[in-house]
Amino acid sequence: MADDLEPDGAREFLDQARRFLDANAGRKPEPAAFRWGHGDDRVAYFSADPPEVERAAVDRARAWQRTRYENGFGWITGPPEYGGRGLTAVHAMLYDGLEAEYDVPDTGTLSVVGLGMVGPTILAHAREHLKDRWLPAMYRGDAIACQLFSEPGAGSDLAGVRTSAVRDGGEWVLNGQKVWTSVAHLSQIGLALTRTDPDAPKHRGITAFLVPMDAPGVEIRPLRQMTGGADFNEVFLTDVRIPDDHRLGEVDGGWTVALTTLMNERATVGNESTGPVGAALAPDRLAALMRATGVADDGALRARLADLLVDLTATAQLNARAARRLQAGAAPGPERSVSKLMYAQNLTKAAHFVADVLGQRVVADTGEWGTFAWTELLLATPALRILGGTEEIMKNILAERVLGLPKEPGIDTRSPFRALRHSGADQGGTA
Repeated sequence: MADDLEPDGAREFLDQARRFLDANAGRKPEPAAFRWGHGDDRVAYFSADPPEVERAAVDRARAWQRTRYENGFGWITGPPEYGGRGLTAVHAMLYDGLEAEYDVPDTGTLSVVGLGMVGPTILAHAREHLKDRWLPAMYRGDAIACQLFSEPGAGSDLAGVRTSAVRDGGEWVLNGQKVWTSVAHLSQIGLALTRTDPDAPKHRGITAFLVPMDAPGVEIRPLRQMTGGADFNEVFLTDVRIPDDHRLGEVDGGWTVALTTLMNERATVGNESTGPVGAALAPDRLAALMRATGVADDGALRARLADLLVDLTATAQLNARAARRLQAGAAPGPERSVSKLMYAQNLTKAAHFVADVLGQRVVADTGEWGTFAWTELLLATPALRILGGTEEIMKNILAERVLGLPKEPGIDTRSPFRALRHSGADQGGTA
């Protein structure tokens, strides 16, 4: 990072971070040069670990998050009154870059949804006692949060939520079903969108609540994925009673709360340059795969590989540009939405390319290194094009909010919600 883009005290902050990491974690070994047939060949986006392995990983993540928090690195950008450091997003980027050099537990289970989406929403919209209760607990690793947004008939069209919340004195009674809820089975708290006024237009009759996941009437059922894992859940809410002081924002003003969450969601989706997937997409690994399978001279496949590598490089440059803008003090731009769109498309293109290279070896495990191991990524790619906003919705957002094109026709934002046509399937539309 250029010196003129570094925030005040950056060098001192990095020195502190280095001392903390040296005292609490070991350095990662220098990565060995890639050699075909050596090392772990698994290429997975979602976990397929058994419950006991998952729980152990979560315990390690919580312990490391607690160590960070107690040493001032658990919530670098957070307000000091809730245990944060009160520093800038650039300081957080600096720390993340430094921590990547060390062998520490993966805290994604805590950070992607809870710390990346729900935490900022609580900070922006919750009452003071909820901030005092949950923000330190979440950023210390004591509590995990999930996002109770999507429903069987309200995915892409999130404003179509039908889970009801009916006021009963000082409480609200919630009934409905949520689906595709990541880490619900591990969470202590959930951020729920509910329908509180069916006579208002669909965006104006929504209210947000924090729901304790151990409250009577909350039932969590795992959803088994094609990969064999169960990262997602469906959550049933049956006469769940929530105090009014657990409401976020105004009554019928939940769409504003949801937008806060969605804005942070765009920035939380990772990029394909890191982790086992990133290593598998390295040019030398893909070229070695073609040689090992005897298709290195196939002109059509070579052209597809070149096209894939161009897209991966372009996306990396876009992410780097967004980081430089942030370092320079600029507000986040549309790069995040474009990056999220390209992220899913790149991984899908890569998985399909490898499947064509491997042929039958991607569906039948012959025991050959570096072949059937790609199946997990191939089976995960449909979800990658949905999570964090479907490709269609991301394109609508970019078209309407960045390019200034007219809104998609046929979306009724004026009629009362109860008058709209509903079905068990998603009606589409923009979030």
